[in-house]
Amino acid sequence: MHRTTRRVLAPALALAGLAAVLVTTGSASGEASDALSFEVPGLDRPVDITVDTWGVSHIQAENSDDLFYAQGFTAARDRLFQIDTWRRDGLGELSEVLGPEYVEQDTASRLFLYRGDMEDEWASYPPETRAIATQYAAGINAYIDWLADNPDSMPEEFRQLGYEPAHWDPEDVVRIRAHALGDNLPSELTRAQLTCEGGIESARFFRALEPAHTPRVPEGLDPCDIPADVLDTFNLATAGVTFQDGEARRTDPADEVPSGAGGSNVWALAPERTESGRPILASDPHRVNTGVPANRYLIHLTAPGIDVIGAGEPWNPGVSFGHNGHIAFGLTNMPIDQNDLYVYELDPEDPTRYRYGDGWESFETAREEIPVAGATPAEATLRFTRHGPVIRTDEENNRAYAVRSAWTEPGTSPYLGSIAFQRAENFEEFTEGLEGWKTPGSHLAYADAEGDIGWVPVGLVPRRTGEGYDGLLPVPGDGRYEWDGFHSQDEMPHSLNPEQGYFASANEYNFPEGHPVTPTYEWQQPFRKDRLDEVLSVAENATLEDSLDLQTDQKSLYATRLLPYLEELTSEDPTTRQALDVLRDHDGVADEDSGAAALFEVWTMTTLRAAWLGALVPESADNPGFYAVPDVTVMLDSFADPEEWFGPGGAGIRDALLLDTLAPAFQTVADALGPDPADWRWGDLHTHTFTHPLGDTFGPIPRGGSFQTLQVSFYHPVTFQQMAGQVFRMAVDVGDWDASRAINAPGQSGDPGSPHYGDLHELWAGNGTFPLVYTSEAVERHAGTRLVLRPADD
Repeated sequence: MHRTTRRVLAPALALAGLAAVLVTTGSASGEASDALSFEVPGLDRPVDITVDTWGVSHIQAENSDDLFYAQGFTAARDRLFQIDTWRRDGLGELSEVLGPEYVEQDTASRLFLYRGDMEDEWASYPPETRAIATQYAAGINAYIDWLADNPDSMPEEFRQLGYEPAHWDPEDVVRIRAHALGDNLPSELTRAQLTCEGGIESARFFRALEPAHTPRVPEGLDPCDIPADVLDTFNLATAGVTFQDGEARRTDPADEVPSGAGGSNVWALAPERTESGRPILASDPHRVNTGVPANRYLIHLTAPGIDVIGAGEPWNPGVSFGHNGHIAFGLTNMPIDQNDLYVYELDPEDPTRYRYGDGWESFETAREEIPVAGATPAEATLRFTRHGPVIRTDEENNRAYAVRSAWTEPGTSPYLGSIAFQRAENFEEFTEGLEGWKTPGSHLAYADAEGDIGWVPVGLVPRRTGEGYDGLLPVPGDGRYEWDGFHSQDEMPHSLNPEQGYFASANEYNFPEGHPVTPTYEWQQPFRKDRLDEVLSVAENATLEDSLDLQTDQKSLYATRLLPYLEELTSEDPTTRQALDVLRDHDGVADEDSGAAALFEVWTMTTLRAAWLGALVPESADNPGFYAVPDVTVMLDSFADPEEWFGPGGAGIRDALLLDTLAPAFQTVADALGPDPADWRWGDLHTHTFTHPLGDTFGPIPRGGSFQTLQVSFYHPVTFQQMAGQVFRMAVDVGDWDASRAINAPGQSGDPGSPHYGDLHELWAGNGTFPLVYTSEAVERHAGTRLVLRPADD
């Protein structure tokens, strides 16, 4: 077992924040006499909630309205500070409680709220969504009202920061977009900067494009017209909220995980590949937020017509990863290019107008009053073009910049599309339910108790019109480059019972060759998917434990493809020779106990790639966009064909790059871990700490894995601290539901006074899981706390 250290948030938290007090005892709807009982308005019938050994709440209601009311109540009980912060951040209401430092962030967030007709918005979701959101918000509000009558149970974060949680409107569930706007805009900016500095040819060193594609500069665009800070407002709108020393502060961009550090793994094995003769579905999304609490929340929802268990986002009703006793479902991100940066020429005589077609159009404006704690309200004027919110203006140079995003269309609140398939019993019903899924772009994996497995990619894919308009660079906003709606779900590929006996996705390019729809050209690197294929293509008699082990697999196919270039190299430099000796013994596994893995990761992250860029694109090698999430596939391509990439004598240039970068990397590791490579451990450099926004921590925890392994770890390029990766994992034994396993670290609760606040972090650190119990008998065997919600007028 990994030994970790917990640093406590504040002395008061040892006693405060208890999630509930015993309001009444007794029996209602069959609850045990020691159940915590809450009398709340708005319920029709009593609701029973059993919290199991691992903190998962199993909710049993007599109707759908009460079920989602109880889900909102339970989410608030476990995660109130988290969901309140999410709501305030998304609505642009941080300044109201945190002060004037947040006015700029609130203004940015308000730019990306859904601002269309709410009837159109509700009509764009499954029919029951409005009622579900209404009940979910009512449940949250009921817990907030209960806290008003029981102030000793108010979460300590609110006491420490000096404000109270806000009530929710049903619209709050769907209007917020800024938390999930996609991340391809930084790629557009970096590619424009590289094109400005070295021509469009230099941009090929940035990202491998799939399908093979050569971008070109859109007519009318000067790439040098794009200021380096053009995305500051967008980045602020999509940033989180951080706190320091018990006080709020704006997110430091240096602390943010850069574009591309997402992704997930998912697979479904057909019965012919498993020992049990039943399908297996495994899913592990990778999240940027790996703090306290996690962004995923496990829940079990039972009422007539629905019996679904799994994980979702705590601010959303329903679940997105899980099963319902008939089908199992998981997903990975499909990085659809759903955002574009538009560049406008301003009217030099009237900067409130921008060129469109042969004339000028006026900006639409919205004037907002932003409440500010301790100060007078701030006035903000939001501006919009026909394409979307304006994020920067430069009147001196007569330029404005706006974002067009699929996420501001009706019905694009992330993950709410899952509501429609939670009652599905077969693949046809599942795919019908996905017709309303618009965001985020996702690969949905499917398996059912009848033995079927499948894949359905979903999400809005813009139809771009205009000469050479591919979404890879900013475009003029004068009408030459437009979206003509979106591709329909019928135009997307899908698969049912593939011949190879499995489906797997790791965010790689997986559309059929020649398919007419191209969601994006910027997919994740292929190494994780290649590793899945390497294992799953030969799987026989596979067990659930095999899938759990594969989720934490640390084999780097990047390492196994790069290391052979070192085999024949020699050096007279003793440090370089030492480095060669260490790396020649590397098996490509980024194990936390491996010294060779430590050297490999430091070498490839800090010295090799920089030298490679310096050799090929010296005018652009310092561009930070290159280092966000290194796309090393391009580098490997150049090493495989050095004459094409480096010119005459290319192999010698390549070998010199490899050798010359080893000694400084070796010295970096030696400075950190000591001079003897036998004492090195990757986990001594590469750790993860779960951190509460106000400072409570679990860690540091030594970690294995890397950018390119299935146990993925996106880490800081200087400190090597993990910044994103696996926190929630799930593996479902389809048909033997109680045998399914999951983990959600550091714990289900965000309340430091709860026994489920950090009880799972050591299990996670050892790559362990717990039973995702489903049947009433299994839930009863592992029952912990019991609650009952009773109608207040009973």
